Amino acid sequence: MSTTDDSYVVPRTPSDTKPISLKEKWWHIMDSWKIGIIPLPLFVLSGALIAIDCLGGKLPSDIVVMVATLAFFGFACGEFGKRLPVVGKMGAAAICATFIPSALVYYGWLPDVVVESTTKFYKSTNILYLYICCIIVGSIMSMNRTTLIQGFLRIFFPMLCGEIVGMLVGMGVGIALGMDPFQIFFFLILPIMAGGVGEGAIPLSIGYATLLHMDQGVALGRVLPIVMLGSLTAIIIAGCLNQLGKRYPHLTGEGELMPDRGDKPQTQTLTTAFSGKADVTTIASGALLAVLLYMLGMLGHKLIGLPAPVGMLFIAVFIKLAHGVSPRLLEGSQVVYKFFQTSVTYPILFAVGVAITPWEELMHAFTLNNLLVIVSTVSALVATGFFVGKKIGMHPIDVAIVSCCQSGQGGTGDVAILTAGNRMTLMPFAQIATRIGGAINVSLSLLVLSNFLI
Repeated sequence: MSTTDDSYVVPRTPSDTKPISLKEKWWHIMDSWKIGIIPLPLFVLSGALIAIDCLGGKLPSDIVVMVATLAFFGFACGEFGKRLPVVGKMGAAAICATFIPSALVYYGWLPDVVVESTTKFYKSTNILYLYICCIIVGSIMSMNRTTLIQGFLRIFFPMLCGEIVGMLVGMGVGIALGMDPFQIFFFLILPIMAGGVGEGAIPLSIGYATLLHMDQGVALGRVLPIVMLGSLTAIIIAGCLNQLGKRYPHLTGEGELMPDRGDKPQTQTLTTAFSGKADVTTIASGALLAVLLYMLGMLGHKLIGLPAPVGMLFIAVFIKLAHGVSPRLLEGSQVVYKFFQTSVTYPILFAVGVAITPWEELMHAFTLNNLLVIVSTVSALVATGFFVGKKIGMHPIDVAIVSCCQSGQGGTGDVAILTAGNRMTLMPFAQIATRIGGAINVSLSLLVLSNFLI
């Protein structure tokens, strides 16, 4: 080993007699001991610097400080969840990264300056949408064109069947428990399948306030906890499906909806797609591509009302099918995807838990009857997606994980569900399930409710 080359350590064999130097021991600690992706010494240093700022009474909300803050707390919560016995392999990391911060805020165990800075940063930057656009564009650009077309055409049928069966099962369980059918459908089942908070719970609360002559805040207070409990159930089920796929590999495509027919090359996985030729400028261009496509989606939202992530998704699919970008730029998009998947997921979930996940409301909805209806509805929806997907020739576990996203808490729920299921490449299909499916459910249900009350 050269004493002037500090870029790597040559592995030692048992025959080496030279003692390991202090420098090599330090390098080993930096490379091998990690909390999430953060080397342990850097994790300790970031915690110390955050503590100093907190003791000073002010934690800046600028991007430099918040990168370190979100990474420190996000990966700490995620690592805690991963190390839990049994449930650590069933999506506990995503659950802990989202709901532990929410509980810490409610009980006052997280410093106020951290809460204030995190909330301000999250709401002022809309960083979640940067995350989603990079994930969506990168995953679409990594797909085989034939698989992409077949997947989008086929996924709608399992989604529709799952929603119908889930509604019927949820209604049946609620009625068996002696609950009012009106309350079961409009305040339990519909919020679960409404598509999250911004596209689901808020429009529902506005509609209920108008049609049922109730205060919107009261309506939102009843709907929002159900959305979160439905998403929590879906996260747990997605984690269980991931473990099922490891036990029965023939049931899963590990992020592929369509099986390899032998005549077409199967979708390249992101771990094998990289040629190593993507330079810094190519990676930067891949990130810019994602941002510009999202801006096109925002323009579409202004013109026709289509949610920006969905509009971006359709544009990205069109570009992929039309060979609109070069293979080199496609690879740059994939590198950006991989970066956000591995490095930004848990920090984002921590910010979501602090800024927009009210622990008190979640606990108020945590009743036995509500839980039975929610769990039965989501389970039936996912099971239907599993069996219908298998029947029509798709990978059942991957279809079922997309079905989980029909019960997700919008974009944040999709992130947590796909993280728990280890299927982040399914984000384009998850967005279809969450946003388009949720918008259809909310619109049709409010239309039925308005006619019912006439």
